[in-house]
Amino acid sequence: MTSAQVEKGSEHTSEEGYERGLGSRQVQMIAIGGAIGVGLFLNAGANIAKAGPSLILMYAVAGVIIFFIMRALGELLLYRPVSGSFAEYSREFLGPFFGYFTGWTYWLLWVVTGMAELTAAAIYIHYWFPDVPQWASALGFLVVLFVANLISVKLFGEIEFWFSMIKVTALIGMIVIGLGVLTFGFSAAGDTAAVSNLWAFDGFFPKGIGSSLMTLQGVMFAYLAVELVGVTAGESENPEKTLPKAINTLPWRIGLFYVGALTVILCVVKWTEFAPGVSPFVKAFAMIGIPAGAGIVNFVVLTAALSSCNSGMYSTGRMLRTLADSGEAPKAFNKLSVTKTPALAITVSVLFMGIGVVLNYIVPEKAFGYVVSVATAAGIWTWLMILISHVRYRRAVEAGRLPASSFPAPGGSKGSYVAIVFLLFVTGLIAYDSESRVCLYVMAGWAVALGIGWAVLKARNPQIAERREPEFEKV
Repeated sequence: MTSAQVEKGSEHTSEEGYERGLGSRQVQMIAIGGAIGVGLFLNAGANIAKAGPSLILMYAVAGVIIFFIMRALGELLLYRPVSGSFAEYSREFLGPFFGYFTGWTYWLLWVVTGMAELTAAAIYIHYWFPDVPQWASALGFLVVLFVANLISVKLFGEIEFWFSMIKVTALIGMIVIGLGVLTFGFSAAGDTAAVSNLWAFDGFFPKGIGSSLMTLQGVMFAYLAVELVGVTAGESENPEKTLPKAINTLPWRIGLFYVGALTVILCVVKWTEFAPGVSPFVKAFAMIGIPAGAGIVNFVVLTAALSSCNSGMYSTGRMLRTLADSGEAPKAFNKLSVTKTPALAITVSVLFMGIGVVLNYIVPEKAFGYVVSVATAAGIWTWLMILISHVRYRRAVEAGRLPASSFPAPGGSKGSYVAIVFLLFVTGLIAYDSESRVCLYVMAGWAVALGIGWAVLKARNPQIAERREPEFEKV
């Protein structure tokens, strides 16, 4: 597909029938907000308890890997910007089965991530209303966001823009206040706040390097959603300009919002004060003693959870429609509403997210941990497919079989190889951990179910197993 074709299809609707209703500022903020979610605001508390200050290093190393993944995705997106994104690239470079498997697995990822975010939001509500059942709060948020996603992609983009704006502004404010405490010593935490807190309590690796490495699975969960910018390709006003800009801002986003924020927090409050199930940001501001500070931060982390759930509804609906368009899901999911949204696909996805409400009713204390591990495993598969597709694409470009992308990844496919090895290492850590390896059993069952589904699809329509030609070969 040439640049002219992309521009022509970008004027009002994409070639897939979507309205290109996401402007540059919305795509930029979706990209920024995608890197800030419940994995940082809530799950970081448990990881700090496991790894101490060394968690900062884990986020930095994982952040480098995420950048490799996103530059690989960026090169593919500018080669062929489609809403199906990595599912389409898996289909083209690895075969139809991998496109089918990746599409459904990414759908699963966001369904269970939506469950995690709903659970987190319900936990945050307990800060103000401890008597409200978790399931009731989760259900209320699910319904409100569902209605918003049905109206239009512009409304989704606006909600996500302001949710992300709140997160970004608040995180910057937290960093500035934390630096003020460290520099001037004001607040209740001023006497004990010091950079030396990073090593003064049993060192930088207080529980050993092995324990720090075991947090990588939780760290990778925190980075889930950065690839969401790829799903927006089919509804971006000018993907050739907005997508590279969004991806290139990733290093400073990770450096500031993850590494920077955690460094400041762990300097202000010693790591031994943090515990699982409590946001380290809420805890830190409660100890600083700023009036209403902890309540304000709790509101911010609540919006972060709702933002991610909102994104989950958006992406699951689009991925189901992509699968339906390829004959790998019921044809009814391919229909768009009068507002150019895949309403039925979103509705079915939200019904599955409702399982999270049930989990919050049955096992409220374990619901978050269950869904986080499954989401991480599904995310690793998605990232691996992006990387392997990128390697295959680069080989095709070098052989002269495909046109070069206008946004090549630095170093070609070298970064992709490094990222593949890293993700396989994290998968090994998950298998080693008795608490999290259950997600691999879930994924094995998921693979069996998808394998059976594929066999049924092939029996009904043998042509579905044929490799689809990319658009530029038809021109």
